[in-house]
Amino acid sequence: MNQFSKKTVLVTGGAGFLGSNLCRELLKRDFHVICMDNFFTGSTRNIEPFLQNPDFEFIRHDVTVPYSFYVDEIFNLACPASPPHYQADPISTFKTSIFGALNALELADKWHAKVFQSSTSEVYGDALVHPQTEDYWGNVNCNGIRSCYDEGKRGAETLFCDYHRQHGTRIKIVRIFNTYGPNMNPDDGRVVSNFIIQALKGEDITIYGDGTQTRSFCYVDDLIRGFQYLMDTPDEIIGPVNLGNPGEFTMLELAQKVIEKTKSSSKLVFKALPQDDPKQRRPDISLAEKKLNWKPEIMLDEGLDRTIEYFRKIVDKN
Repeated sequence: MNQFSKKTVLVTGGAGFLGSNLCRELLKRDFHVICMDNFFTGSTRNIEPFLQNPDFEFIRHDVTVPYSFYVDEIFNLACPASPPHYQADPISTFKTSIFGALNALELADKWHAKVFQSSTSEVYGDALVHPQTEDYWGNVNCNGIRSCYDEGKRGAETLFCDYHRQHGTRIKIVRIFNTYGPNMNPDDGRVVSNFIIQALKGEDITIYGDGTQTRSFCYVDDLIRGFQYLMDTPDEIIGPVNLGNPGEFTMLELAQKVIEKTKSSSKLVFKALPQDDPKQRRPDISLAEKKLNWKPEIMLDEGLDRTIEYFRKIVDKN
């Protein structure tokens, strides 16, 4: 049983970008937080502010290996999420998605805990429907270089829904669209961090393709608020629910914003578009607005200012 008087919440991938921001907010809510991470992409820097907090507990562990202890809630966030990281070891990425989900579900079943799955807009693939709604089944290549992540996350959703149907497991599923903000890895490889780091260093900004492909960018605080809103809903609301900012920008627009805000002398250079890179990505968040009363509050200009300030400190240290 629970040895703590407070609600005990496990965050897998808790030392990562999203996980560490979530841990911070859960501690503010006076929960006992167990952070699990194997530091494949997570960082001790992200959790240093919490280490002296008696309500924060860190366990170094790989989620593909079973684990067992009491929990009231589980946020399953463990998985590399940027293409350079998840493609570096695609078999490990796929195992993390599938076995990580399975082990979280088994633990939730044991204690009748609520379990949250961080899925992704990548389940929509190179979408033929725009913007993307939760009832769209997607256009995914099942054997391409992105498939380890795309299909791993799709498989994890399948496991969650089957556990719910077969065992009555209390599940929540979100599909995360591009998110950015403090605690991103400087070497993350995603577009916002890439552009900002290159601009701050005065290096050429790399744009893949002609730069007309679009993305929507959600600031991390908005996303984490959506996580908590979904977890706090009644058990019958399970998702999947899209969480993201529906503002849509081309890569060229994003690059120009970053150059202007950093006052950088960086020039744009163009390289070939990677295989299966989506042409458009924007969430329809009608379901989140209706079921969670959630919508993003921090728009791109403000979010970029905060993120640039975070990365500037890191670049200046180095």
